[in-house]
Amino acid sequence: MTEQKQKKLIINAFVEMCSGHQSPGLWRHPDDESHKFNDVGHWVELAKLLEAAKVHGIFIADVLGGYDVYNGTLDAAIRSGAQWPVNEPLAVVSAMAAATKSIGFGVTVSTTYEQPYHLARRLSTVDHLSKGRLGWNIVTSYLDSAARNLGFTEQPKHDDRYAQAEEYVQVIYKLLESSWRDDAVILDREKGIYTDPTRVREINHKGRFFNVLGPHICQPSPQRTPLLLQAGTSKAGKQFAAQHAEAIFVSAHAPVVCAKNIAEIRELAKTEFGRTPSNIKVLALVTPILGRTTEEAQEKFEEYKKYASSEGALALFCGWTGIDLGKYGDEEELRHVESNAVRSTVEGYARFSPGTSKWTKHTIAEHISIGGNGPVLVGTPTQVVDGLLTWVKEADVDGFNLAYTLFPQSFKDIAELLLPELQSRGLFWDDYAVPGGTYRENFYQKPGQSGPLDEHVAASYRWKAE
Repeated sequence: MTEQKQKKLIINAFVEMCSGHQSPGLWRHPDDESHKFNDVGHWVELAKLLEAAKVHGIFIADVLGGYDVYNGTLDAAIRSGAQWPVNEPLAVVSAMAAATKSIGFGVTVSTTYEQPYHLARRLSTVDHLSKGRLGWNIVTSYLDSAARNLGFTEQPKHDDRYAQAEEYVQVIYKLLESSWRDDAVILDREKGIYTDPTRVREINHKGRFFNVLGPHICQPSPQRTPLLLQAGTSKAGKQFAAQHAEAIFVSAHAPVVCAKNIAEIRELAKTEFGRTPSNIKVLALVTPILGRTTEEAQEKFEEYKKYASSEGALALFCGWTGIDLGKYGDEEELRHVESNAVRSTVEGYARFSPGTSKWTKHTIAEHISIGGNGPVLVGTPTQVVDGLLTWVKEADVDGFNLAYTLFPQSFKDIAELLLPELQSRGLFWDDYAVPGGTYRENFYQKPGQSGPLDEHVAASYRWKAE
Protein backbone atom coordinates (compact mmCIF):
# COMPACT_ATOMS: atom_id res chain seq x y z
CA MET A 1 0.00 0.00 0.00
CA THR A 2 1.77 3.15 -1.19
CA GLU A 3 1.17 6.46 0.50
CA GLN A 4 0.13 8.02 -2.84
CA LYS A 5 -2.83 5.62 -3.01
CA GLN A 6 -3.56 5.87 0.70
CA LYS A 7 -6.94 7.26 1.74
CA LYS A 8 -6.94 10.60 3.51
CA LEU A 9 -7.27 10.03 7.23
CA ILE A 10 -10.10 11.16 9.48
CA ILE A 11 -8.74 12.92 12.56
CA ASN A 12 -10.78 13.60 15.70
CA ALA A 13 -9.61 15.04 19.00
CA PHE A 14 -10.55 12.77 21.92
CA VAL A 15 -11.59 14.51 25.14
CA GLU A 16 -13.90 14.26 28.12
CA MET A 17 -15.38 16.99 30.31
CA CYS A 18 -13.05 16.16 33.17
CA SER A 19 -9.38 16.54 34.10
CA GLY A 20 -6.85 14.16 32.59
CA HIS A 21 -9.18 11.78 30.75
CA GLN A 22 -6.86 9.03 29.38
CA SER A 23 -3.79 10.17 31.34
CA PRO A 24 -4.83 10.42 35.02
CA GLY A 25 -2.67 12.65 37.18
CA LEU A 26 -1.35 14.83 34.35
CA TRP A 27 -3.51 17.69 35.63
CA ARG A 28 -0.65 18.15 38.10
CA HIS A 29 1.72 19.19 35.30
CA PRO A 30 2.36 22.97 35.38
CA ASP A 31 1.50 23.31 31.67
CA ASP A 32 -1.77 21.36 31.85
CA GLU A 33 -5.10 23.22 31.92
CA SER A 34 -7.51 20.30 31.86
CA HIS A 35 -8.74 21.27 35.34
CA LYS A 36 -10.48 24.25 33.65
CA PHE A 37 -13.10 21.95 32.16
CA ASN A 38 -15.88 23.82 34.01
CA ASP A 39 -15.07 26.98 32.01
CA VAL A 40 -16.92 27.28 28.70
CA GLY A 41 -14.08 29.38 27.29
CA HIS A 42 -11.75 26.41 27.76
CA TRP A 43 -13.85 24.42 25.26
CA VAL A 44 -14.49 27.29 22.87
CA GLU A 45 -10.76 27.94 22.52
CA LEU A 46 -10.15 24.23 21.89
CA ALA A 47 -12.78 24.18 19.14
CA LYS A 48 -11.25 27.24 17.45
CA LEU A 49 -7.74 25.77 17.68
CA LEU A 50 -8.79 22.46 16.17
CA GLU A 51 -10.94 23.99 13.44
CA ALA A 52 -8.03 26.18 12.35
CA ALA A 53 -6.04 22.93 12.02
CA LYS A 54 -8.90 21.40 9.94
CA VAL A 55 -9.54 18.55 12.39
CA HIS A 56 -12.73 16.66 11.46
CA GLY A 57 -14.32 16.60 14.88
CA ILE A 58 -14.10 16.67 18.65
CA PHE A 59 -15.13 13.32 20.12
CA ILE A 60 -16.37 13.81 23.68
CA ALA A 61 -16.37 10.71 25.85
CA ASP A 62 -18.63 10.36 28.88
CA VAL A 63 -19.48 8.08 31.80
CA LEU A 64 -22.55 8.16 34.04
CA GLY A 65 -20.85 6.89 37.18
CA GLY A 66 -17.54 6.81 38.97
CA TYR A 67 -14.78 4.21 38.79
CA ASP A 68 -15.39 2.43 42.09
CA VAL A 69 -14.24 -1.15 41.38
CA TYR A 70 -10.65 -0.70 42.63
CA ASN A 71 -10.69 -1.56 46.36
CA GLY A 72 -14.49 -1.36 46.17
CA THR A 73 -14.60 2.43 46.61
CA LEU A 74 -14.52 5.67 44.67
CA ASP A 75 -11.63 6.99 46.75
CA ALA A 76 -8.87 6.38 44.19
CA ALA A 77 -10.82 8.04 41.39
CA ILE A 78 -11.87 10.98 43.57
CA ARG A 79 -8.39 11.57 44.95
CA SER A 80 -6.53 11.27 41.64
CA GLY A 81 -9.13 13.00 39.47
CA ALA A 82 -9.54 9.91 37.27
CA GLN A 83 -12.53 10.97 35.15
CA TRP A 84 -13.96 12.45 38.34
CA PRO A 85 -15.62 14.90 38.54
CA VAL A 86 -17.09 14.75 35.05
CA ASN A 87 -19.65 17.03 33.40
CA GLU A 88 -22.42 16.31 30.89
CA PRO A 89 -20.97 16.85 27.40
CA LEU A 90 -23.91 17.76 25.16
CA ALA A 91 -24.34 21.03 27.05
CA VAL A 92 -21.09 22.55 25.76
CA VAL A 93 -21.50 21.77 22.06
CA SER A 94 -23.64 24.81 21.21
CA ALA A 95 -21.00 27.16 22.63
CA MET A 96 -18.24 25.49 20.60
CA ALA A 97 -20.43 25.45 17.49
CA ALA A 98 -21.22 29.16 17.81
CA ALA A 99 -17.50 29.96 17.67
CA THR A 100 -16.79 27.71 14.65
CA LYS A 101 -18.22 26.83 11.24
CA SER A 102 -17.10 23.42 10.08
CA ILE A 103 -15.74 21.18 12.84
CA GLY A 104 -18.01 18.37 14.05
CA PHE A 105 -18.85 17.26 17.60
CA GLY A 106 -19.33 13.61 18.54
CA VAL A 107 -20.99 13.24 21.92
CA THR A 108 -21.34 10.05 23.98
CA VAL A 109 -24.88 9.35 25.24
CA SER A 110 -26.04 6.02 26.67
CA THR A 111 -29.16 4.16 25.57
CA THR A 112 -29.51 2.42 28.93
CA TYR A 113 -30.74 5.15 31.24
CA GLU A 114 -32.64 7.71 29.22
CA GLN A 115 -35.93 7.63 27.34
CA PRO A 116 -35.44 7.88 23.56
CA TYR A 117 -38.17 10.52 23.19
CA HIS A 118 -36.23 12.80 25.53
CA LEU A 119 -32.87 12.14 23.89
CA ALA A 120 -34.29 12.67 20.40
CA ARG A 121 -35.31 16.17 21.46
CA ARG A 122 -31.87 16.94 22.84
CA LEU A 123 -30.11 15.60 19.73
CA SER A 124 -32.36 17.54 17.35
CA THR A 125 -31.95 20.73 19.35
CA VAL A 126 -28.16 20.61 19.29
CA ASP A 127 -28.11 19.53 15.63
CA HIS A 128 -30.19 22.63 14.85
CA LEU A 129 -28.03 24.96 16.95
CA SER A 130 -24.81 23.58 15.47
CA LYS A 131 -26.17 23.70 11.90
CA GLY A 132 -25.90 19.96 11.53
CA ARG A 133 -22.53 19.28 13.12
CA LEU A 134 -23.55 16.77 15.77
CA GLY A 135 -22.52 13.13 16.08
CA TRP A 136 -23.94 10.62 18.57
CA ASN A 137 -21.61 8.01 20.06
CA ILE A 138 -24.08 5.27 20.97
CA VAL A 139 -23.08 3.37 24.12
CA THR A 140 -24.87 0.98 26.46
CA SER A 141 -22.89 1.96 29.61
CA TYR A 142 -20.68 -0.41 31.58
CA LEU A 143 -20.37 0.89 35.14
CA ASP A 144 -22.51 -0.57 37.94
CA SER A 145 -21.99 2.73 39.78
CA ALA A 146 -24.16 4.39 37.12
CA ALA A 147 -26.82 1.69 37.43
CA ARG A 148 -27.07 2.12 41.19
CA ASN A 149 -27.76 5.84 40.77
CA LEU A 150 -30.32 5.37 38.03
CA GLY A 151 -32.79 2.95 39.55
CA PHE A 152 -31.00 -0.41 39.24
CA THR A 153 -28.99 -2.54 41.64
CA GLU A 154 -26.52 -3.41 38.87
CA GLN A 155 -26.08 -3.09 35.13
CA PRO A 156 -28.61 -4.92 32.96
CA LYS A 157 -27.05 -7.99 31.35
CA HIS A 158 -24.81 -7.33 28.36
CA ASP A 159 -27.06 -8.80 25.65
CA ASP A 160 -30.13 -7.19 27.22
CA ARG A 161 -28.40 -3.81 27.01
CA TYR A 162 -27.79 -4.37 23.31
CA ALA A 163 -31.35 -5.58 22.72
CA GLN A 164 -32.54 -2.39 24.37
CA ALA A 165 -30.09 -0.33 22.32
CA GLU A 166 -31.39 -1.93 19.11
CA GLU A 167 -34.96 -0.97 19.94
CA TYR A 168 -33.78 2.43 21.18
CA VAL A 169 -32.25 3.43 17.85
CA GLN A 170 -35.34 2.21 16.02
CA VAL A 171 -37.40 4.64 18.10
CA ILE A 172 -34.86 7.39 17.43
CA TYR A 173 -35.01 6.74 13.67
CA LYS A 174 -38.81 6.83 13.74
CA LEU A 175 -38.83 10.12 15.64
CA LEU A 176 -36.06 11.86 13.72
CA GLU A 177 -36.66 10.48 10.22
CA SER A 178 -40.30 9.46 9.80
CA SER A 179 -42.34 11.57 12.18
CA TRP A 180 -42.10 14.75 10.09
CA ARG A 181 -42.14 15.07 6.32
CA ASP A 182 -39.17 16.99 4.95
CA ASP A 183 -41.40 19.93 4.00
CA ALA A 184 -43.74 19.92 7.02
CA VAL A 185 -42.82 23.43 8.17
CA ILE A 186 -44.30 25.86 5.63
CA LEU A 187 -44.45 29.21 7.51
CA ASP A 188 -47.44 30.41 5.48
CA ARG A 189 -47.99 33.90 6.90
CA GLU A 190 -51.11 34.64 4.84
CA LYS A 191 -52.96 31.49 5.91
CA GLY A 192 -51.46 31.46 9.39
CA ILE A 193 -50.11 27.92 9.04
CA TYR A 194 -46.76 27.33 10.65
CA THR A 195 -46.64 23.55 10.12
CA ASP A 196 -48.91 21.47 7.91
CA PRO A 197 -50.58 18.94 10.28
CA THR A 198 -50.93 16.40 7.45
CA ARG A 199 -47.13 16.26 7.27
CA VAL A 200 -46.59 15.34 10.93
CA ARG A 201 -47.56 11.94 12.29
CA GLU A 202 -47.43 9.75 15.37
CA ILE A 203 -44.95 6.89 15.35
CA ASN A 204 -46.99 4.57 17.63
CA HIS A 205 -44.01 2.50 18.69
CA LYS A 206 -44.87 -0.42 20.96
CA GLY A 207 -41.97 -2.63 21.95
CA ARG A 208 -40.32 -4.71 24.66
CA PHE A 209 -38.55 -1.76 26.24
CA PHE A 210 -40.30 1.37 25.00
CA ASN A 211 -43.75 2.63 24.15
CA VAL A 212 -43.59 5.94 22.30
CA LEU A 213 -46.63 7.55 20.68
CA GLY A 214 -44.91 10.55 19.10
CA PRO A 215 -44.78 12.63 17.04
CA HIS A 216 -41.29 14.06 17.55
CA ILE A 217 -41.49 17.41 19.30
CA CYS A 218 -38.79 19.03 17.11
CA GLN A 219 -38.92 19.78 13.40
CA PRO A 220 -36.30 18.03 11.23
CA SER A 221 -32.77 19.23 11.92
CA PRO A 222 -30.10 19.65 9.21
CA GLN A 223 -28.90 16.03 9.52
CA ARG A 224 -32.11 14.65 11.02
CA THR A 225 -30.07 11.74 12.43
CA PRO A 226 -26.70 12.84 13.82
CA LEU A 227 -23.58 11.08 12.53
CA LEU A 228 -23.68 7.67 14.26
CA LEU A 229 -20.58 6.56 16.17
CA GLN A 230 -20.14 3.37 18.17
CA ALA A 231 -17.56 1.44 20.17
CA GLY A 232 -17.95 -2.21 21.10
CA THR A 233 -16.43 -5.41 19.80
CA SER A 234 -18.42 -8.10 21.63
CA LYS A 235 -20.57 -10.34 19.42
CA ALA A 236 -23.63 -8.18 20.11
CA GLY A 237 -21.57 -5.02 19.71
CA LYS A 238 -20.28 -6.10 16.29
CA GLN A 239 -23.79 -6.95 15.10
CA PHE A 240 -25.01 -3.56 16.28
CA ALA A 241 -22.11 -1.73 14.63
CA ALA A 242 -22.53 -3.59 11.34
CA GLN A 243 -26.08 -2.30 11.05
CA HIS A 244 -25.95 1.15 12.62
CA ALA A 245 -22.43 2.60 12.96
CA GLU A 246 -21.09 5.08 10.45
CA ALA A 247 -17.88 5.24 12.48
CA ILE A 248 -16.45 2.74 14.94
CA PHE A 249 -14.05 3.70 17.71
CA VAL A 250 -11.50 1.04 18.68
CA SER A 251 -8.92 1.04 21.47
CA ALA A 252 -6.16 -1.51 21.89
CA HIS A 253 -2.41 -1.49 22.35
CA ALA A 254 -1.65 -3.12 18.99
CA PRO A 255 -3.36 -3.14 15.59
CA VAL A 256 -3.49 -6.95 15.41
CA VAL A 257 -5.92 -6.92 18.35
CA CYS A 258 -8.41 -4.88 16.32
CA ALA A 259 -7.86 -6.17 12.79
CA LYS A 260 -10.05 -9.29 13.06
CA ASN A 261 -12.96 -7.42 14.69
CA ILE A 262 -12.83 -4.67 12.09
CA ALA A 263 -12.86 -7.18 9.22
CA GLU A 264 -15.75 -9.10 10.82
CA ILE A 265 -17.87 -5.98 11.28
CA ARG A 266 -17.37 -4.90 7.69
CA GLU A 267 -18.21 -8.39 6.41
CA LEU A 268 -21.36 -8.48 8.55
CA ALA A 269 -22.34 -5.05 7.25
CA LYS A 270 -22.06 -6.30 3.68
CA THR A 271 -23.64 -9.74 3.99
CA GLU A 272 -26.41 -9.06 6.51
CA PHE A 273 -27.27 -5.39 6.02
CA GLY A 274 -26.33 -4.64 2.41
CA ARG A 275 -23.87 -1.92 3.31
CA THR A 276 -20.65 -1.02 1.53
CA PRO A 277 -17.90 -2.09 3.96
CA SER A 278 -15.75 0.97 3.25
CA ASN A 279 -18.60 3.25 4.35
CA ILE A 280 -18.03 2.14 7.94
CA LYS A 281 -15.07 4.22 9.03
CA VAL A 282 -12.87 2.96 11.86
CA LEU A 283 -11.03 5.33 14.20
CA ALA A 284 -8.34 4.07 16.57
CA LEU A 285 -7.35 5.63 19.89
CA VAL A 286 -3.78 6.97 19.82
CA THR A 287 -1.91 9.32 22.17
CA PRO A 288 0.90 11.08 20.28
CA ILE A 289 3.78 12.71 22.15
CA LEU A 290 5.57 14.86 19.61
CA GLY A 291 8.95 16.54 19.48
CA ARG A 292 10.98 18.21 16.78
CA THR A 293 13.66 15.66 17.56
CA THR A 294 13.48 12.13 18.91
CA GLU A 295 15.26 13.31 22.05
CA GLU A 296 12.79 16.13 22.66
CA ALA A 297 9.83 13.76 22.33
CA GLN A 298 11.41 11.19 24.64
CA GLU A 299 12.21 13.86 27.23
CA LYS A 300 8.56 14.95 27.19
CA PHE A 301 7.43 11.36 27.68
CA GLU A 302 9.79 10.80 30.61
CA GLU A 303 8.64 14.07 32.18
CA TYR A 304 4.97 13.20 31.77
CA LYS A 305 5.47 9.85 33.47
CA LYS A 306 6.59 11.67 36.63
CA TYR A 307 3.12 13.21 36.95
CA ALA A 308 1.08 10.13 36.01
CA SER A 309 -1.11 8.70 38.76
CA SER A 310 -0.75 4.95 39.35
CA GLU A 311 -3.77 5.06 41.63
CA GLY A 312 -5.86 6.80 38.97
CA ALA A 313 -4.73 4.33 36.33
CA LEU A 314 -5.78 1.40 38.52
CA ALA A 315 -9.15 3.03 39.12
CA LEU A 316 -9.70 3.28 35.36
CA PHE A 317 -8.42 -0.21 34.55
CA CYS A 318 -10.59 -1.85 37.21
CA GLY A 319 -13.63 0.09 36.01
CA TRP A 320 -13.04 -0.85 32.37
CA THR A 321 -12.57 -4.54 33.11
CA GLY A 322 -14.72 -5.03 36.22
CA ILE A 323 -11.66 -6.63 37.90
CA ASP A 324 -10.56 -5.39 41.33
CA LEU A 325 -6.76 -5.50 41.34
CA GLY A 326 -6.83 -4.14 44.88
CA LYS A 327 -7.26 -7.76 46.02
CA TYR A 328 -3.72 -8.61 44.93
CA GLY A 329 -0.41 -7.83 46.59
CA ASP A 330 1.97 -5.17 45.33
CA GLU A 331 4.47 -7.74 44.05
CA GLU A 332 2.05 -10.49 43.05
CA GLU A 333 2.55 -11.84 39.52
CA LEU A 334 -0.90 -11.47 37.95
CA ARG A 335 -0.26 -14.09 35.27
CA HIS A 336 -0.14 -16.75 38.00
CA VAL A 337 -3.29 -15.92 39.98
CA GLU A 338 -6.36 -18.18 40.09
CA SER A 339 -8.69 -15.80 38.27
CA ASN A 340 -8.97 -16.62 34.56
CA ALA A 341 -10.26 -13.11 33.86
CA VAL A 342 -7.22 -11.51 35.47
CA ARG A 343 -4.76 -13.87 33.80
CA SER A 344 -6.21 -13.48 30.30
CA THR A 345 -6.48 -9.71 30.61
CA VAL A 346 -2.92 -9.32 31.79
CA GLU A 347 -1.64 -11.76 29.17
CA GLY A 348 -3.22 -9.48 26.58
CA TYR A 349 -1.00 -6.63 27.78
CA ALA A 350 2.09 -8.82 28.19
CA ARG A 351 1.79 -10.10 24.63
CA PHE A 352 2.63 -6.66 23.26
CA SER A 353 5.26 -5.76 25.82
CA PRO A 354 7.63 -8.73 25.78
CA GLY A 355 10.38 -6.79 27.57
CA THR A 356 8.40 -6.69 30.80
CA SER A 357 9.46 -9.64 32.95
CA LYS A 358 6.93 -9.33 35.77
CA TRP A 359 3.33 -8.13 35.66
CA THR A 360 1.97 -6.73 38.91
CA LYS A 361 -0.90 -4.33 39.35
CA HIS A 362 1.67 -1.53 39.31
CA THR A 363 3.02 -2.73 35.95
CA ILE A 364 -0.51 -2.54 34.58
CA ALA A 365 -0.89 0.96 36.02
CA GLU A 366 2.35 2.08 34.40
CA HIS A 367 1.23 0.81 31.01
CA ILE A 368 -2.08 2.68 30.99
CA SER A 369 -1.29 5.78 33.07
CA ILE A 370 -0.34 7.62 29.87
CA GLY A 371 -2.77 7.09 27.00
CA GLY A 372 -5.16 4.65 28.65
CA ASN A 373 -6.00 1.53 26.68
CA GLY A 374 -4.33 2.69 23.48
CA PRO A 375 -0.85 3.10 22.04
CA VAL A 376 1.40 6.02 22.91
CA LEU A 377 3.45 7.08 19.88
CA VAL A 378 6.52 9.04 20.95
CA GLY A 379 8.77 10.72 18.40
CA THR A 380 9.13 13.23 15.62
CA PRO A 381 6.21 13.91 13.29
CA THR A 382 7.78 11.56 10.74
CA GLN A 383 8.11 8.76 13.29
CA VAL A 384 4.59 9.22 14.65
CA VAL A 385 3.04 9.25 11.17
CA ASP A 386 4.95 6.06 10.38
CA GLY A 387 3.37 4.58 13.51
CA LEU A 388 -0.10 5.67 12.42
CA LEU A 389 0.42 4.11 9.00
CA THR A 390 1.21 0.81 10.67
CA TRP A 391 -2.31 0.89 12.12
CA VAL A 392 -3.78 1.77 8.73
CA LYS A 393 -1.91 -1.08 7.04
CA GLU A 394 -2.34 -3.77 9.68
CA ALA A 395 -5.82 -3.01 11.06
CA ASP A 396 -7.40 -1.20 8.08
CA VAL A 397 -8.42 1.83 10.15
CA ASP A 398 -9.56 5.04 8.45
CA GLY A 399 -8.36 7.52 11.02
CA PHE A 400 -7.70 8.25 14.65
CA ASN A 401 -9.15 9.67 17.83
CA LEU A 402 -6.14 11.53 19.19
CA ALA A 403 -6.00 11.75 22.99
CA TYR A 404 -3.97 14.30 24.92
CA THR A 405 -1.47 14.17 27.73
CA LEU A 406 -1.48 17.93 28.31
CA PHE A 407 -4.51 20.11 27.58
CA PRO A 408 -4.33 22.08 25.31
CA GLN A 409 -0.59 21.72 24.58
CA SER A 410 -0.91 18.23 23.11
CA PHE A 411 -3.44 19.53 20.60
CA LYS A 412 -1.20 22.49 19.75
CA ASP A 413 1.58 19.99 19.03
CA ILE A 414 -0.80 17.97 16.86
CA ALA A 415 -1.79 21.12 14.93
CA GLU A 416 1.76 22.46 14.54
CA LEU A 417 3.73 19.25 14.03
CA LEU A 418 1.63 16.18 13.23
CA LEU A 419 -1.02 17.45 10.81
CA PRO A 420 1.45 19.27 8.52
CA GLU A 421 3.42 16.03 8.23
CA LEU A 422 0.23 14.14 7.33
CA GLN A 423 -0.63 16.83 4.76
CA SER A 424 2.85 16.73 3.22
CA ARG A 425 2.38 12.99 2.61
CA GLY A 426 -1.08 13.42 1.13
CA LEU A 427 -2.69 11.71 4.13
CA PHE A 428 -4.81 14.60 5.42
CA TRP A 429 -6.91 17.20 3.67
CA ASP A 430 -5.91 20.86 3.36
CA ASP A 431 -9.39 22.10 4.17
CA TYR A 432 -12.85 20.83 5.01
CA ALA A 433 -14.50 19.07 2.08
CA VAL A 434 -17.63 21.15 2.70
CA PRO A 435 -16.71 24.34 4.60
CA GLY A 436 -19.67 25.24 6.79
CA GLY A 437 -21.21 21.85 6.05
CA THR A 438 -22.63 19.18 8.32
CA TYR A 439 -20.51 16.67 10.23
CA ARG A 440 -21.67 13.89 7.88
CA GLU A 441 -20.88 15.85 4.70
CA ASN A 442 -17.33 16.43 5.87
CA PHE A 443 -16.95 12.96 7.32
CA TYR A 444 -17.81 11.31 4.01
CA GLN A 445 -16.46 14.23 1.94
CA LYS A 446 -19.76 14.28 0.07
CA PRO A 447 -21.48 17.67 -0.40
CA GLY A 448 -25.23 17.33 0.12
CA GLN A 449 -24.94 14.13 2.20
CA SER A 450 -26.46 15.59 5.36
CA GLY A 451 -28.59 12.55 6.16
CA PRO A 452 -27.50 8.92 6.45
CA LEU A 453 -26.41 7.21 3.22
CA ASP A 454 -29.23 5.59 1.23
CA GLU A 455 -27.91 2.11 2.12
CA HIS A 456 -28.07 2.85 5.87
CA VAL A 457 -31.07 1.53 7.79
CA ALA A 458 -31.95 5.02 9.07
CA ALA A 459 -32.51 6.24 5.50
CA SER A 460 -35.35 3.73 5.08
CA TYR A 461 -37.33 5.65 7.70
CA ARG A 462 -37.10 9.04 5.94
CA TRP A 463 -40.44 10.73 5.16
CA LYS A 464 -39.50 12.60 2.03
CA ALA A 465 -41.28 15.55 0.48
CA GLU A 466 -43.53 14.52 -2.41
